[in-house]
Amino acid sequence: MKGINMSHHGRTGMSSEFGGRITGIVVIFSLWATVTACGQHNTDLKSGFVTTSDGVQIHYVESGSGPSMVLVPGWTMPAEIWEEQIRAFSASHRVVAVDPRSQGRSEKVSEGHYPERRARDIHELVQELELAPAVLVGWSLAVPELLTYVDQFGTDTVRALVLVHGFIGADQDPCAPNPLRGMLRAMHVDRAAHAAGFVRGMFRSEHPEEYLDQLTDASLATPTTPAFALLAHLMVSDSDWRPVLEKVDRPLLYVVTPSLADQASMVQARLPDARTEIFEEAGHALFVDEPDRFNQLVAEFLKQHTINH
Repeated sequence: MKGINMSHHGRTGMSSEFGGRITGIVVIFSLWATVTACGQHNTDLKSGFVTTSDGVQIHYVESGSGPSMVLVPGWTMPAEIWEEQIRAFSASHRVVAVDPRSQGRSEKVSEGHYPERRARDIHELVQELELAPAVLVGWSLAVPELLTYVDQFGTDTVRALVLVHGFIGADQDPCAPNPLRGMLRAMHVDRAAHAAGFVRGMFRSEHPEEYLDQLTDASLATPTTPAFALLAHLMVSDSDWRPVLEKVDRPLLYVVTPSLADQASMVQARLPDARTEIFEEAGHALFVDEPDRFNQLVAEFLKQHTINH
């Protein structure tokens, strides 16, 4: 693997290989981080890499101090999609937002695009940056990845879990068509068109076209083969993380839209002490559609469980 000369204590440089791949969303996010808006927390954003046990460079951005919070985005999305959460929670937490392998500015590789390896990546990042115990926040594909984290490593390094609009598991009809098949075919027929449609389908609120184009570019930064592998694994695996819920002995918040209301009911039945919340008017990326409501919900959840200190 190609090395990058950056430790997590010196987080100001970037190799020329990665520097040439910065998309507009990263540039805008970096500019945002240097500006102090009236009445808002001045975010001191840092950028760095950790090397996984299989030699992959994983990129992250970090801000703030205090109890640790790790933000993991969904399929092909960059760490910067958590912009509003980094801004809000870095006032009281050490917030680390991750680019999973082959996403964002992390190294693009051919192997390891399945939950067990990606969960290990997160665990190794938590260990390397000395984040434990951390509040782990995962969206979409990161929901099963964080549950796999618990399944593999337990909860000693976990302070709480916040799972955002991701499928956990349900009884499957073997005769029902798998919706991922059409998605995988569309990716190969016209990846750019699929990415543009996928990004716009994540939201119900209006967002600037420039922002949507930047997210599309960020999605396309993940090569097609890894992007395909991440989804294909869900088709060939059991895709059922419900049994892992029995291992969750930390506070858990599960936030979804009405399309996953049945999943919220399932979580509540299996974990009566868990908190579930349904965002009726938001899309898949509900923390972007309704950032203030989402941030307040998470803050109240953490306060309720005295996780801010």
